[in-house]
Amino acid sequence: MVSPSSDDNTATPVVPTPVKIIVAGGFGAGKTTMVGSVSEIPPLSTEELMTAASDGIDDITGVESKKTTTVALDFGRITISPHTVLYLFGTPGQERFWYMWDELARGAIGTVVLVDTRRLDSSFSAIDFFERRRIPFIVAVNCFDGSDDYTEDEIRNALAISPGVPILFCDARQRESSKLALIRLVRYAMSRLPEPEMASSNA
Repeated sequence: MVSPSSDDNTATPVVPTPVKIIVAGGFGAGKTTMVGSVSEIPPLSTEELMTAASDGIDDITGVESKKTTTVALDFGRITISPHTVLYLFGTPGQERFWYMWDELARGAIGTVVLVDTRRLDSSFSAIDFFERRRIPFIVAVNCFDGSDDYTEDEIRNALAISPGVPILFCDARQRESSKLALIRLVRYAMSRLPEPEMASSNA
């Protein structure tokens, strides 16, 4: 019997590793926009029209033109390599929905915290949330039209961000810009993983 040649063997298909990522930030920072700009599938969004019922509850200072708001989550997916597919979960920004953050963050390897320089104070809660839970995060400054320009050092000092936490500038409307932010987060989160223990030489 003739044995099959190596040319007859078919390559084993690569099954990518699923990785959960959170996109967080203050109200109106651009979370829904980022998930939508980068997702390779039609993103799931739970945006609803803002009504008079939110008057006096949601602070829209600096984002007065905002007409919709996320009331549960945003969801999208992007394959960044044959071996890795990212599942993106955007958090709601309003304080009354923060109770959902713990559940959304469960199992995530890291977070992109979007920052709007027009409303820097709205970023503190998200940064504090992930610092307290020791979930790796990077800060992505969303460059809105008409927003003030700040240096990386100015942003780091204003938000009291530790020196080791990456800060980058992005445009959440642009796919490549959002993708680079996600790749930066994955690399940072991987660098924070504990070193594997070496097998004992006596084993």
